[in-house]
Amino acid sequence: MLADRTVNRNFRHNNNGFDMTTETSSLPGEAASAASASDAPWLDRFFGVSRRGSSLRTEILAGIATFLASMYIIVVNPAILSEAGIPFSAALSATVLISFMSSLAMGLYARNPILVAPGMGMNALFTYTLVLGAGLSWEVALGCVFWSGVLFALLAVFNVRKAIIEAIPASLRYAITCGIGLFITFIGLKNAGFIVGSDATLVTLGSFGPGLVTFFIGLMATAVMVILRMNGALILGIALTTLLATPMGRLWGGEMVVEWSGLAAWPDFGAVMQVDIWGALKVAYLPFIFVMLFTNFFDALSCFMALSESADLKDKDGNPRNLKRSMTVDAFASMIAAPLGTSAAQTFIESGAGVAQGGRTGLVAVTIALLFLPFLFLSPLLSLVPGIATAPALVLVGLFMLSPIGRIDWSRYEEAFPAFLAIILMPLTYSITLGIAFGFLSYVLIKLTTGKAGEIRPAMWVSAALCVVLLATT
Repeated sequence: MLADRTVNRNFRHNNNGFDMTTETSSLPGEAASAASASDAPWLDRFFGVSRRGSSLRTEILAGIATFLASMYIIVVNPAILSEAGIPFSAALSATVLISFMSSLAMGLYARNPILVAPGMGMNALFTYTLVLGAGLSWEVALGCVFWSGVLFALLAVFNVRKAIIEAIPASLRYAITCGIGLFITFIGLKNAGFIVGSDATLVTLGSFGPGLVTFFIGLMATAVMVILRMNGALILGIALTTLLATPMGRLWGGEMVVEWSGLAAWPDFGAVMQVDIWGALKVAYLPFIFVMLFTNFFDALSCFMALSESADLKDKDGNPRNLKRSMTVDAFASMIAAPLGTSAAQTFIESGAGVAQGGRTGLVAVTIALLFLPFLFLSPLLSLVPGIATAPALVLVGLFMLSPIGRIDWSRYEEAFPAFLAIILMPLTYSITLGIAFGFLSYVLIKLTTGKAGEIRPAMWVSAALCVVLLATT
Protein backbone atom coordinates (compact mmCIF):
# COMPACT_ATOMS: atom_id res chain seq x y z
CA MET A 1 0.00 0.00 0.00
CA LEU A 2 0.95 3.55 -0.53
CA ALA A 3 3.32 4.45 2.24
CA ASP A 4 3.84 7.96 3.53
CA ARG A 5 7.58 8.46 3.52
CA THR A 6 7.57 10.17 6.91
CA VAL A 7 5.78 7.17 8.33
CA ASN A 8 8.37 4.83 6.88
CA ARG A 9 11.31 6.83 8.14
CA ASN A 10 9.94 7.04 11.66
CA PHE A 11 8.80 3.43 11.97
CA ARG A 12 10.52 1.63 14.80
CA HIS A 13 9.49 -1.90 15.65
CA ASN A 14 8.81 -2.48 19.32
CA ASN A 15 8.44 -5.94 20.77
CA ASN A 16 7.45 -4.68 24.19
CA GLY A 17 3.87 -4.83 25.42
CA PHE A 18 1.25 -3.56 23.00
CA ASP A 19 -1.70 -3.89 25.36
CA MET A 20 -4.13 -1.00 25.27
CA THR A 21 -7.01 -0.26 27.55
CA THR A 22 -8.68 3.14 27.46
CA GLU A 23 -8.55 6.34 25.43
CA THR A 24 -6.14 7.94 27.88
CA SER A 25 -3.37 10.27 26.79
CA SER A 26 -0.42 12.10 28.17
CA LEU A 27 -0.16 14.70 25.43
CA PRO A 28 1.45 17.97 26.56
CA GLY A 29 -1.11 20.59 27.36
CA GLU A 30 -3.97 18.13 27.82
CA ALA A 31 -4.50 19.08 31.44
CA ALA A 32 -4.44 22.77 30.55
CA SER A 33 -7.12 22.28 27.89
CA ALA A 34 -9.40 20.18 30.11
CA ALA A 35 -10.92 23.26 31.76
CA SER A 36 -12.15 24.63 28.45
CA ALA A 37 -13.25 21.26 27.03
CA SER A 38 -16.82 21.70 28.26
CA ASP A 39 -17.13 24.88 26.15
CA ALA A 40 -16.14 23.12 22.93
CA PRO A 41 -18.70 21.88 20.35
CA TRP A 42 -20.03 18.37 21.03
CA LEU A 43 -18.10 16.99 18.05
CA ASP A 44 -14.89 18.39 19.50
CA ARG A 45 -15.69 16.92 22.93
CA PHE A 46 -16.67 13.49 21.60
CA PHE A 47 -13.46 12.99 19.61
CA GLY A 48 -11.20 15.04 21.91
CA VAL A 49 -10.08 17.19 18.97
CA SER A 50 -8.82 20.20 20.95
CA ARG A 51 -7.36 17.90 23.58
CA ARG A 52 -5.22 16.32 20.85
CA GLY A 53 -3.99 19.71 19.67
CA SER A 54 -6.08 19.70 16.49
CA SER A 55 -9.20 21.46 15.16
CA LEU A 56 -12.40 20.38 13.43
CA ARG A 57 -11.21 21.96 10.17
CA THR A 58 -7.85 20.18 10.35
CA GLU A 59 -9.50 16.82 11.06
CA ILE A 60 -11.89 17.13 8.11
CA LEU A 61 -9.13 18.23 5.73
CA ALA A 62 -7.00 15.31 6.95
CA GLY A 63 -9.87 12.93 6.17
CA ILE A 64 -10.11 14.35 2.65
CA ALA A 65 -6.35 13.92 2.17
CA THR A 66 -6.46 10.25 3.20
CA PHE A 67 -9.50 9.63 1.00
CA LEU A 68 -7.79 11.13 -2.05
CA ALA A 69 -4.70 9.02 -1.40
CA SER A 70 -6.68 5.80 -1.10
CA MET A 71 -9.82 6.10 -3.24
CA TYR A 72 -8.08 4.14 -6.01
CA ILE A 73 -9.21 1.03 -4.09
CA ILE A 74 -12.81 1.72 -5.20
CA VAL A 75 -11.75 0.88 -8.75
CA VAL A 76 -8.74 -1.39 -8.29
CA ASN A 77 -10.32 -3.82 -5.83
CA PRO A 78 -13.33 -4.64 -8.06
CA ALA A 79 -11.01 -4.92 -11.06
CA ILE A 80 -8.99 -7.64 -9.29
CA LEU A 81 -11.98 -9.42 -7.72
CA SER A 82 -13.82 -9.50 -11.05
CA GLU A 83 -11.06 -11.76 -12.37
CA ALA A 84 -12.14 -14.25 -9.69
CA GLY A 85 -15.71 -14.19 -11.01
CA ILE A 86 -17.33 -11.62 -8.70
CA PRO A 87 -19.28 -9.15 -10.88
CA PHE A 88 -17.46 -5.79 -11.06
CA SER A 89 -20.47 -3.75 -9.90
CA ALA A 90 -21.15 -6.14 -7.01
CA ALA A 91 -17.50 -6.04 -5.92
CA LEU A 92 -17.56 -2.24 -6.15
CA SER A 93 -20.65 -1.99 -3.93
CA ALA A 94 -19.07 -4.39 -1.43
CA THR A 95 -15.84 -2.36 -1.46
CA VAL A 96 -17.66 0.88 -0.71
CA LEU A 97 -19.87 -0.70 1.96
CA ILE A 98 -17.05 -2.31 3.93
CA SER A 99 -14.88 0.82 3.63
CA PHE A 100 -17.74 2.97 4.94
CA MET A 101 -18.74 0.66 7.79
CA SER A 102 -15.27 -0.24 9.03
CA SER A 103 -13.82 3.27 8.81
CA LEU A 104 -16.87 4.59 10.64
CA ALA A 105 -16.29 2.00 13.38
CA MET A 106 -12.61 2.92 13.55
CA GLY A 107 -13.57 6.56 14.09
CA LEU A 108 -16.44 6.09 16.53
CA TYR A 109 -15.17 3.12 18.56
CA ALA A 110 -11.38 3.17 18.35
CA ARG A 111 -11.19 6.98 17.91
CA ASN A 112 -8.14 6.71 15.64
CA PRO A 113 -7.53 8.57 12.32
CA ILE A 114 -7.16 5.36 10.31
CA LEU A 115 -8.86 4.11 7.16
CA VAL A 116 -9.99 0.48 6.93
CA ALA A 117 -10.80 -0.88 3.45
CA PRO A 118 -10.21 -3.98 1.28
CA GLY A 119 -6.44 -4.28 1.14
CA MET A 120 -4.07 -4.69 -1.75
CA GLY A 121 -2.32 -8.01 -1.36
CA MET A 122 -5.36 -9.59 0.25
CA ASN A 123 -7.38 -9.17 -2.95
CA ALA A 124 -4.47 -10.55 -4.98
CA LEU A 125 -4.20 -13.52 -2.62
CA PHE A 126 -7.94 -14.09 -2.96
CA THR A 127 -8.06 -13.94 -6.76
CA TYR A 128 -4.77 -15.31 -8.01
CA THR A 129 -3.95 -17.87 -5.33
CA LEU A 130 -7.25 -19.17 -3.97
CA VAL A 131 -9.52 -18.88 -7.02
CA LEU A 132 -7.35 -18.93 -10.14
CA GLY A 133 -4.45 -20.85 -8.56
CA ALA A 134 -6.07 -23.43 -6.26
CA GLY A 135 -9.36 -23.62 -8.16
CA LEU A 136 -11.68 -22.60 -5.30
CA SER A 137 -14.98 -21.01 -6.23
CA TRP A 138 -15.17 -17.37 -5.22
CA GLU A 139 -17.92 -18.28 -2.75
CA VAL A 140 -15.66 -20.79 -0.96
CA ALA A 141 -12.77 -18.32 -1.11
CA LEU A 142 -15.01 -15.81 0.66
CA GLY A 143 -15.60 -18.50 3.27
CA CYS A 144 -11.83 -18.66 3.85
CA VAL A 145 -11.84 -14.88 4.26
CA PHE A 146 -14.61 -15.19 6.85
CA TRP A 147 -12.81 -17.80 8.97
CA SER A 148 -9.53 -15.87 8.84
CA GLY A 149 -11.52 -12.90 10.16
CA VAL A 150 -12.97 -15.04 12.96
CA LEU A 151 -9.47 -16.12 14.02
CA PHE A 152 -8.25 -12.53 13.77
CA ALA A 153 -11.10 -11.43 16.03
CA LEU A 154 -10.20 -14.08 18.61
CA LEU A 155 -6.57 -12.95 18.57
CA ALA A 156 -7.65 -9.34 19.04
CA VAL A 157 -10.19 -10.04 21.79
CA PHE A 158 -7.87 -12.32 23.80
CA ASN A 159 -4.91 -10.01 23.24
CA VAL A 160 -2.30 -12.56 22.13
CA ARG A 161 -0.47 -10.19 19.78
CA LYS A 162 2.87 -10.22 21.57
CA ALA A 163 3.34 -14.01 21.52
CA ILE A 164 2.63 -14.19 17.80
CA ILE A 165 4.82 -11.20 16.98
CA GLU A 166 7.78 -12.77 18.76
CA ALA A 167 7.25 -16.15 17.03
CA ILE A 168 7.55 -14.99 13.40
CA PRO A 169 10.98 -13.60 12.53
CA ALA A 170 10.98 -9.97 11.45
CA SER A 171 12.85 -10.83 8.25
CA LEU A 172 9.97 -13.03 7.05
CA ARG A 173 7.38 -10.43 7.97
CA TYR A 174 9.19 -7.83 5.90
CA ALA A 175 9.75 -10.32 3.09
CA ILE A 176 6.05 -11.15 2.77
CA THR A 177 5.15 -7.49 2.30
CA CYS A 178 7.89 -7.10 -0.32
CA GLY A 179 6.95 -10.29 -2.14
CA ILE A 180 3.31 -9.27 -2.35
CA GLY A 181 4.48 -5.91 -3.72
CA LEU A 182 6.43 -7.59 -6.53
CA PHE A 183 3.48 -9.88 -7.23
CA ILE A 184 1.08 -6.93 -7.51
CA THR A 185 3.50 -5.13 -9.83
CA PHE A 186 3.72 -8.21 -12.03
CA ILE A 187 -0.09 -8.33 -12.20
CA GLY A 188 -0.21 -4.66 -13.19
CA LEU A 189 2.31 -5.16 -15.98
CA LYS A 190 0.40 -8.24 -17.16
CA ASN A 191 -2.98 -6.48 -17.11
CA ALA A 192 -1.54 -3.66 -19.22
CA GLY A 193 -0.14 -6.07 -21.82
CA PHE A 194 3.32 -4.74 -21.04
CA ILE A 195 4.45 -8.28 -20.17
CA VAL A 196 3.07 -11.26 -22.09
CA GLY A 197 3.76 -14.98 -22.17
CA SER A 198 6.47 -16.43 -24.39
CA ASP A 199 7.24 -20.05 -25.30
CA ALA A 200 10.93 -19.21 -25.68
CA THR A 201 11.56 -17.01 -22.63
CA LEU A 202 8.45 -17.57 -20.46
CA VAL A 203 7.70 -13.82 -20.44
CA THR A 204 8.58 -10.98 -22.79
CA LEU A 205 7.64 -7.42 -23.71
CA GLY A 206 4.18 -7.07 -25.28
CA SER A 207 3.57 -5.90 -28.82
CA PHE A 208 4.24 -2.23 -29.32
CA GLY A 209 0.98 -0.42 -30.04
CA PRO A 210 -1.61 2.06 -28.70
CA GLY A 211 -2.24 0.03 -25.55
CA LEU A 212 1.42 -0.21 -24.58
CA VAL A 213 2.04 3.47 -25.29
CA THR A 214 -1.05 4.50 -23.30
CA PHE A 215 0.00 2.43 -20.30
CA PHE A 216 3.59 3.71 -20.34
CA ILE A 217 2.51 7.36 -20.52
CA GLY A 218 0.03 6.78 -17.70
CA LEU A 219 2.68 5.03 -15.62
CA MET A 220 5.21 7.83 -16.05
CA ALA A 221 2.63 10.54 -15.33
CA THR A 222 1.46 8.73 -12.18
CA ALA A 223 5.05 8.23 -11.01
CA VAL A 224 5.79 11.95 -11.44
CA MET A 225 2.69 12.88 -9.43
CA VAL A 226 3.74 10.49 -6.66
CA ILE A 227 7.27 11.92 -6.66
CA LEU A 228 5.81 15.44 -6.38
CA ARG A 229 3.71 14.16 -3.43
CA MET A 230 0.42 15.24 -4.98
CA ASN A 231 -2.61 14.24 -2.91
CA GLY A 232 -4.57 11.55 -4.71
CA ALA A 233 -1.72 10.82 -7.14
CA LEU A 234 -2.87 7.26 -7.83
CA ILE A 235 -6.50 8.15 -8.53
CA LEU A 236 -5.38 11.08 -10.71
CA GLY A 237 -3.15 8.65 -12.60
CA ILE A 238 -6.10 6.28 -13.08
CA ALA A 239 -8.26 9.15 -14.38
CA LEU A 240 -5.54 10.37 -16.75
CA THR A 241 -4.85 6.90 -18.15
CA THR A 242 -8.60 6.38 -18.67
CA LEU A 243 -8.72 9.59 -20.72
CA LEU A 244 -5.69 8.51 -22.74
CA ALA A 245 -7.34 5.13 -23.41
CA THR A 246 -10.66 6.62 -24.54
CA PRO A 247 -9.59 7.18 -28.22
CA MET A 248 -8.49 3.53 -28.55
CA GLY A 249 -10.79 1.78 -31.01
CA ARG A 250 -12.24 5.15 -32.00
CA LEU A 251 -9.50 7.39 -33.40
CA TRP A 252 -6.81 4.74 -33.86
CA GLY A 253 -6.28 1.01 -33.77
CA GLY A 254 -6.78 -1.38 -30.91
CA GLU A 255 -9.76 -2.67 -28.96
CA MET A 256 -12.28 -0.18 -27.56
CA VAL A 257 -11.71 -0.32 -23.80
CA VAL A 258 -13.69 2.70 -22.53
CA GLU A 259 -17.46 2.72 -23.07
CA TRP A 260 -20.05 4.98 -21.43
CA SER A 261 -22.80 3.17 -19.53
CA GLY A 262 -24.31 5.95 -17.44
CA LEU A 263 -23.53 8.17 -14.48
CA ALA A 264 -25.29 6.51 -11.55
CA ALA A 265 -27.25 3.40 -10.65
CA TRP A 266 -28.56 1.54 -7.65
CA PRO A 267 -25.97 -0.49 -5.75
CA ASP A 268 -25.42 -4.07 -6.84
CA PHE A 269 -25.81 -6.40 -3.86
CA GLY A 270 -25.48 -9.54 -5.97
CA ALA A 271 -22.48 -10.79 -3.98
CA VAL A 272 -23.98 -10.17 -0.54
CA MET A 273 -24.40 -13.35 1.54
CA GLN A 274 -22.99 -15.52 -1.25
CA VAL A 275 -20.18 -16.66 1.04
CA ASP A 276 -19.86 -20.43 1.49
CA ILE A 277 -18.90 -20.52 5.16
CA TRP A 278 -19.16 -24.28 5.71
CA GLY A 279 -17.63 -25.22 2.37
CA ALA A 280 -14.44 -23.45 3.44
CA LEU A 281 -14.03 -25.70 6.48
CA LYS A 282 -11.81 -28.30 4.88
CA VAL A 283 -8.36 -29.37 6.01
CA ALA A 284 -6.95 -28.56 2.57
CA TYR A 285 -8.07 -24.94 2.95
CA LEU A 286 -6.50 -24.36 6.38
CA PRO A 287 -3.20 -23.06 4.93
CA PHE A 288 -5.11 -20.47 2.90
CA ILE A 289 -7.00 -19.32 5.98
CA PHE A 290 -3.76 -19.13 7.96
CA VAL A 291 -1.95 -17.10 5.27
CA MET A 292 -4.83 -14.62 5.13
CA LEU A 293 -4.82 -14.34 8.92
CA PHE A 294 -1.05 -13.92 9.06
CA THR A 295 -0.90 -11.28 6.32
CA ASN A 296 -3.81 -9.25 7.65
CA PHE A 297 -2.70 -9.43 11.29
CA PHE A 298 0.83 -8.16 10.70
CA ASP A 299 -0.26 -5.59 8.14
CA ALA A 300 -2.64 -4.12 10.70
CA LEU A 301 -0.13 -4.19 13.54
CA SER A 302 2.71 -2.64 11.54
CA CYS A 303 0.37 0.08 10.27
CA PHE A 304 -0.72 1.03 13.79
CA MET A 305 2.88 1.02 15.00
CA ALA A 306 4.10 3.18 12.11
CA LEU A 307 1.33 5.76 12.43
CA SER A 308 1.66 5.96 16.20
CA GLU A 309 5.39 6.67 15.87
CA SER A 310 5.03 9.31 13.15
CA ALA A 311 2.15 11.23 14.78
CA ASP A 312 2.73 10.47 18.47
CA LEU A 313 -0.60 8.63 18.68
CA LYS A 314 0.36 6.96 21.94
CA ASP A 315 -0.97 6.42 25.41
CA LYS A 316 0.73 7.46 28.64
CA ASP A 317 2.93 4.34 28.52
CA GLY A 318 4.21 5.06 25.03
CA ASN A 319 2.15 2.32 23.35
CA PRO A 320 0.00 2.91 20.24
CA ARG A 321 -3.22 4.57 21.28
CA ASN A 322 -6.23 2.28 21.60
CA LEU A 323 -4.40 -0.53 19.80
CA LYS A 324 -6.66 -3.28 21.12
CA ARG A 325 -9.81 -1.46 19.99
CA SER A 326 -8.26 -0.66 16.62
CA MET A 327 -7.19 -4.27 16.05
CA THR A 328 -10.68 -5.42 17.07
CA VAL A 329 -12.25 -3.13 14.48
CA ASP A 330 -9.82 -4.40 11.85
CA ALA A 331 -10.60 -8.02 12.77
CA PHE A 332 -14.37 -7.65 12.59
CA ALA A 333 -14.03 -5.68 9.35
CA SER A 334 -12.23 -8.69 7.87
CA MET A 335 -14.94 -11.01 9.12
CA ILE A 336 -17.91 -9.04 7.71
CA ALA A 337 -16.15 -8.34 4.40
CA ALA A 338 -16.87 -11.90 3.24
CA PRO A 339 -20.69 -11.76 3.68
CA LEU A 340 -20.65 -8.43 1.84
CA GLY A 341 -18.78 -10.01 -1.09
CA THR A 342 -15.19 -8.78 -0.97
CA SER A 343 -11.76 -9.86 0.21
CA ALA A 344 -10.59 -8.94 3.69
CA ALA A 345 -10.55 -5.33 4.82
CA GLN A 346 -7.49 -4.01 6.61
CA THR A 347 -5.87 -0.81 7.83
CA PHE A 348 -4.34 1.38 5.14
CA ILE A 349 -0.91 2.96 5.53
CA GLU A 350 -2.29 5.71 3.25
CA SER A 351 -3.80 6.96 6.51
CA GLY A 352 -0.40 8.59 6.88
CA ALA A 353 -1.52 11.19 4.32
CA GLY A 354 -4.16 12.46 6.74
CA VAL A 355 -1.84 12.21 9.72
CA ALA A 356 0.70 14.31 7.82
CA GLN A 357 -2.04 16.94 7.39
CA GLY A 358 -2.45 17.09 11.17
CA GLY A 359 -5.25 14.57 11.69
CA ARG A 360 -5.17 13.08 15.17
CA THR A 361 -8.62 11.76 16.09
CA GLY A 362 -11.42 9.46 14.97
CA LEU A 363 -13.12 12.37 13.21
CA VAL A 364 -10.65 11.78 10.37
CA ALA A 365 -11.88 8.20 9.93
CA VAL A 366 -15.53 9.30 10.09
CA THR A 367 -14.87 11.89 7.36
CA ILE A 368 -13.24 9.21 5.19
CA ALA A 369 -16.23 6.90 5.70
CA LEU A 370 -18.70 9.58 4.61
CA LEU A 371 -16.64 10.35 1.49
CA PHE A 372 -16.78 6.70 0.40
CA LEU A 373 -20.57 6.44 0.67
CA PRO A 374 -21.64 8.41 -2.49
CA PHE A 375 -19.68 6.00 -4.67
CA LEU A 376 -22.18 3.30 -3.75
CA PHE A 377 -24.39 4.88 -6.42
CA LEU A 378 -21.70 5.70 -9.00
CA SER A 379 -20.78 2.22 -10.21
CA PRO A 380 -21.62 2.91 -13.91
CA LEU A 381 -19.26 5.87 -13.88
CA LEU A 382 -16.47 3.94 -12.20
CA SER A 383 -16.92 0.90 -14.44
CA LEU A 384 -15.68 3.12 -17.26
CA VAL A 385 -12.18 2.56 -15.90
CA PRO A 386 -10.45 -0.21 -17.91
CA GLY A 387 -7.77 -2.57 -16.65
CA ILE A 388 -5.10 -0.64 -18.51
CA ALA A 389 -5.94 2.43 -16.40
CA THR A 390 -5.57 0.68 -13.04
CA ALA A 391 -2.31 -1.00 -14.11
CA PRO A 392 -0.06 2.03 -13.32
CA ALA A 393 -1.54 2.16 -9.80
CA LEU A 394 -0.79 -1.54 -9.29
CA VAL A 395 2.81 -1.09 -10.41
CA LEU A 396 3.35 1.80 -8.00
CA VAL A 397 1.58 0.05 -5.13
CA GLY A 398 4.19 -2.68 -5.61
CA LEU A 399 6.91 -0.06 -5.26
CA PHE A 400 5.42 1.26 -2.02
CA MET A 401 5.20 -2.24 -0.57
CA LEU A 402 8.92 -2.80 -1.15
CA SER A 403 9.88 -0.22 1.48
CA PRO A 404 10.53 -2.81 4.27
CA ILE A 405 13.22 -4.55 2.19
CA GLY A 406 15.90 -2.37 3.78
CA ARG A 407 14.98 -3.69 7.23
CA ILE A 408 16.05 -7.24 6.32
CA ASP A 409 19.58 -8.03 7.49
CA TRP A 410 21.03 -9.36 4.23
CA SER A 411 24.40 -10.07 5.86
CA ARG A 412 22.85 -12.85 7.99
CA TYR A 413 22.18 -15.54 5.42
CA GLU A 414 20.19 -17.73 7.81
CA GLU A 415 17.64 -14.89 7.93
CA ALA A 416 18.18 -13.51 4.44
CA PHE A 417 17.82 -16.76 2.48
CA PRO A 418 14.25 -17.61 3.65
CA ALA A 419 13.28 -13.97 3.14
CA PHE A 420 14.76 -14.01 -0.37
CA LEU A 421 12.86 -17.20 -1.25
CA ALA A 422 9.57 -15.74 -0.03
CA ILE A 423 10.10 -12.53 -2.01
CA ILE A 424 11.20 -14.05 -5.31
CA LEU A 425 8.86 -17.04 -5.39
CA MET A 426 5.65 -15.06 -5.04
CA PRO A 427 5.84 -13.47 -8.51
CA LEU A 428 7.68 -16.41 -10.12
CA THR A 429 5.17 -19.04 -8.94
CA TYR A 430 2.27 -16.60 -9.34
CA SER A 431 1.27 -17.51 -5.80
CA ILE A 432 1.54 -15.54 -2.57
CA THR A 433 0.83 -18.67 -0.56
CA LEU A 434 3.63 -20.72 -2.13
CA GLY A 435 6.12 -17.93 -1.55
CA ILE A 436 5.19 -17.79 2.13
CA ALA A 437 5.22 -21.59 2.44
CA PHE A 438 8.75 -21.99 1.06
CA GLY A 439 9.96 -19.03 3.11
CA PHE A 440 8.65 -20.56 6.34
CA LEU A 441 9.83 -24.08 5.56
CA SER A 442 13.33 -22.96 4.59
CA TYR A 443 13.60 -20.91 7.80
CA VAL A 444 12.71 -23.92 9.97
CA LEU A 445 14.99 -26.30 8.03
CA ILE A 446 17.95 -23.92 8.18
CA LYS A 447 17.56 -23.48 11.94
CA LEU A 448 17.33 -27.26 12.39
CA THR A 449 20.38 -28.07 10.29
CA THR A 450 22.53 -25.35 11.83
CA GLY A 451 21.86 -26.44 15.40
CA LYS A 452 19.56 -23.53 16.25
CA ALA A 453 16.27 -25.36 16.64
CA GLY A 454 15.82 -23.69 20.01
CA GLU A 455 15.26 -20.38 18.22
CA ILE A 456 12.14 -21.74 16.52
CA ARG A 457 9.03 -20.61 18.37
CA PRO A 458 5.95 -22.88 18.69
CA ALA A 459 3.94 -20.74 16.26
CA MET A 460 6.63 -21.27 13.62
CA TRP A 461 6.45 -25.05 14.07
CA VAL A 462 2.68 -24.84 13.53
CA SER A 463 3.22 -22.59 10.50
CA ALA A 464 5.72 -25.01 8.99
CA ALA A 465 3.33 -27.94 9.52
CA LEU A 466 0.55 -26.02 7.75
CA CYS A 467 2.94 -25.26 4.89
CA VAL A 468 3.68 -28.98 4.51
CA VAL A 469 -0.06 -29.66 4.32
CA LEU A 470 -0.42 -26.93 1.72
CA LEU A 471 2.38 -28.25 -0.49
CA ALA A 472 1.09 -31.82 -0.16
CA THR A 473 -2.33 -30.76 -1.41
CA THR A 474 -1.12 -28.43 -4.16
